[in-house]
Amino acid sequence: MARNIVSEKKGEKMELWGLFFVSLMPILKVLLITALGTLLALDRFQILGDNATKHLNTMVYFVFAPALVCGNLAKTITLRSMIMLWFMPLNVLLTFVIGTILGWLLIKITKVPHHLHGLVLGCCSAGNLGNLPLIIVPAICKERSIPFGDVNVCYRNALAYASLSMALGSIFIWSYAYNIVRIYSRNLSCIVKVDSVENRVSVAETDPENPSKCSTESFQAAEDKSKSNEHVKELEIECTVPNGHAKVPKKGKIMKHVKIIAEKINLKVLFAPCTIGVIVGLIIGVIPQFRKLLVVDGAPLRVVQDSIDMLGGAGIPAMTLLVGANLLKGLKGSRKQVPLIVGITLVRFIALPAIGIGIVKGAVHFGFIHSDPLYQFLLLLQFALPPAVAMSTITQLFGAGEGECSVIMLATYSCAAVSLTLWCTFFMWLVL
Repeated sequence: MARNIVSEKKGEKMELWGLFFVSLMPILKVLLITALGTLLALDRFQILGDNATKHLNTMVYFVFAPALVCGNLAKTITLRSMIMLWFMPLNVLLTFVIGTILGWLLIKITKVPHHLHGLVLGCCSAGNLGNLPLIIVPAICKERSIPFGDVNVCYRNALAYASLSMALGSIFIWSYAYNIVRIYSRNLSCIVKVDSVENRVSVAETDPENPSKCSTESFQAAEDKSKSNEHVKELEIECTVPNGHAKVPKKGKIMKHVKIIAEKINLKVLFAPCTIGVIVGLIIGVIPQFRKLLVVDGAPLRVVQDSIDMLGGAGIPAMTLLVGANLLKGLKGSRKQVPLIVGITLVRFIALPAIGIGIVKGAVHFGFIHSDPLYQFLLLLQFALPPAVAMSTITQLFGAGEGECSVIMLATYSCAAVSLTLWCTFFMWLVL
């Protein structure tokens, strides 16, 4: 009897070790390609220098990523699967909302400088929902001791789940995180500098706390001319919208705030190339006539789908190489803020995954999620990913915290090698 108990415990221990090695293999693949990207970006080789990285980033943004998303969604997503996977968009939204709340708490605790608020909120809310799940989840299905059943079925489902995750991540990152960084990177208050010698007035925008109080209209600074002409006087004045002192009806106030928000949200990013790829892929996948025309075996326009797949196949290695090249900037970064880096790491790798377990298991308990362990695994994984690589691109677009972003990426992706392996092991043990 005692021997049986010991053998059962050994079997459980070996099974846990087996799950650990299954989790480790995809992470090692990502690390090897990332290390190659860092190596190619070194000054000694200059293969992925600044210009090459910029051009490759452009190719990924306009060609590889849209083709990757479009091709995978067209092949793997149908109307039936969309209905079955209805919880995933809500799950992704929860990762962004909860991450934003935790990021806001981090800002208050660590007293982050104002110009970095958008970067912190973006890194805490936007996870790498694109290339990492698309590498990790299908790769797990190819391992010998896969815990998710038949290899072919597992791989096909993994591609469908990861592709939808990438599509949703792209939409949320470029509509949610992009506009957070955009709003915080704009300076919205006015400091009027009056040079009493030459009677010049200049405006410096520095405080984005109150966007409704600034106007680009010319103002008049009342300055006593009897003051000394030897010094430049800086006066901080409150800028109000025209007729700001007049009473505005409640309906007018609402419309004014709606207009301000609409001006600040760049609707063009909602139709970024990757988002267009999502829309096209979903249309092809969901509408049976398009599937018969483009996707199924023997389809008349199958060559179009094959061409899209070839282009998309270059997306994952290109994006991973870019991660390595961008991490090199973090190695050169000098403005390290340890409390900020530690805080983002704790949010993304401890707090979010722990909250995610409660959300996903609660959804399973109430019957919101179907019983596929692979699907549950991916939903849990969405809470444990490092910050989205697109945050580097977004900070470069606005020139807001580029150096800090590189350091954050270096720290979080270094920790992700260990964190993702452990969380993947635990998640597989949890859902099986």
